[in-house]
Amino acid sequence: MHFYIELLDEEKAEMEENNMRERSSKSFNFGAYHPLETIYSWMDGLVAAHPNLVTKEQIGTSYEGRPMYVLKFSTGGDKRPAIWVDSGIHSREWVSQATGVWTANKIASDYGTDASLTSLLKTMDIYLLILANPDGYVHSHTSDRMWRKTRSKNPGSMCRGVDPNRNWDAGFGGPGASTNPCSDSYHGPSPHSEIEVKNVVNLVKNHGNFKSFISIHAYSQLLMYPYGYTCNDALHAAELDSVGRSAVQKLSSLHGTTYKVGSICKIIYQASGGSIDWSYDLGIKYSFAFELRDTGRYGFILPANQIIPTASETWLALKDIMEYVRDHY
Repeated sequence: MHFYIELLDEEKAEMEENNMRERSSKSFNFGAYHPLETIYSWMDGLVAAHPNLVTKEQIGTSYEGRPMYVLKFSTGGDKRPAIWVDSGIHSREWVSQATGVWTANKIASDYGTDASLTSLLKTMDIYLLILANPDGYVHSHTSDRMWRKTRSKNPGSMCRGVDPNRNWDAGFGGPGASTNPCSDSYHGPSPHSEIEVKNVVNLVKNHGNFKSFISIHAYSQLLMYPYGYTCNDALHAAELDSVGRSAVQKLSSLHGTTYKVGSICKIIYQASGGSIDWSYDLGIKYSFAFELRDTGRYGFILPANQIIPTASETWLALKDIMEYVRDHY
């Protein structure tokens, strides 16, 4: 407990110091954690700097009325084969949102210089939702650093929020999800009851041409594929496993970080109503979830000096998956 409180104090002090530094130098520090407003205004800057590649699209609003923005990386054409990436569905997993920000910048700045990424973006689009749970993210900054869920009100309960990664229509209400609104893994009253989930469902279904769906979480250092709601093998388990193993090999090559690969059910626990089970059952074969650093020493309160090492090693895995998808969809 002592260690935890010290970590929180340190994190807060670092953020305050970084805010001051960014204000005076008018720059953005990728090796720091940022509040929602800062991330949103940084997105506008990214679009302004790369107008022929990046657009910011609002996919809806959150329960508390915050806009939800997806960054679309595209060299033209409508509804091209696409790759979906989201981060921050669980608000306290701050290294995931920070990795999303770094990744957006990496895609924009490497386009035109990195041959493989450039060829990928000639034929495919990348959609990146950095803040998949905006209300929860704000709450984790202002009130409760360990907040995981959405902020919706639960009728008849004092407890707020639904676990957005138990709310998808994939084995909904099965094992590994709670019926108790006060639980951190409460699945909600019905599938897609959470507007934050529904917004993504609508976009993905209306688009109809996603070939890969990747969700970024923390922590545990895992790369997982379906299923979570059952321990039975997915039809393409062998292929997904080999894609995953290739990706984590690339990831480990940078800093020696070790990852495990496997289905959600076999590698962590049975969990129903998860996003990548939903996307896979929708027909998006290359559905993966990352659990980023670390393995528990710091847990959710990962020091900011690990953001850039985490994001850059994860990028190698993401790129490896994307290249495979480009060549095999």
